[in-house]
Amino acid sequence: MRLLIVEDEPLAARRLARLCEQRLGPGAPPPRVCASLDEARAVLAERDVDVLLLDLNLSGEDGFALLAEAAAGAFQTVVVSANTDQALRAFELGVLDFVPKPYTPERLALALARVGSRAATPLRTLAVRKGGGVVLVPLDSVAYIQGAGDYAELVLREGGTELSEKSLERLEQLLPADFLRIHRSYLVRVTDIRELVASEGSRTAVELRDGTRLPVGRSRLGALRKRLEA
Repeated sequence: MRLLIVEDEPLAARRLARLCEQRLGPGAPPPRVCASLDEARAVLAERDVDVLLLDLNLSGEDGFALLAEAAAGAFQTVVVSANTDQALRAFELGVLDFVPKPYTPERLALALARVGSRAATPLRTLAVRKGGGVVLVPLDSVAYIQGAGDYAELVLREGGTELSEKSLERLEQLLPADFLRIHRSYLVRVTDIRELVASEGSRTAVELRDGTRLPVGRSRLGALRKRLEA
């Protein structure tokens, strides 16, 4: 796990880095530390970060300026901040967790453990880069999500698509539990599935309420049947 810590207070940054190293164990790359938004943007542009640990108050700089951009990135973001009144706003942008200062080693370990699992707070929007900026796509407007290499394509109910820099695996960690991976290339909302249908060569597909048919991976069929029968 490659970590980037954005924290302008040297003592706080060193403590956070030390606790992260203890949690990740020997052999893991040491966390990188940045004290300013410009420095952090330069590191993130290298696309060599898995998890961003971000303070929201950086010597007068507003961490939300970076958070809005980070939400569209391929990595996951954990906010570590005393600004607890901003937690809801942060979750709406798609952070994996919000660790309030002062925090304990156990609370930080819990946040890092959530990397690779479902987020504690359901997401309502997905951030994507568009036209040189970042736009928030309401999750309710997404019909389904299709893998596109290291990225994911959001297929919209009203037509058109938006490209997310997050992979399907990363999106699985952020999306509400009613989204299910039905195939290595598809994520759908279970409530949008009308029925299971037979496909060519004894394969199975789902038919969505708008008539769209998507393939179901054989290894995922059992879990899908259980969810539909629940």
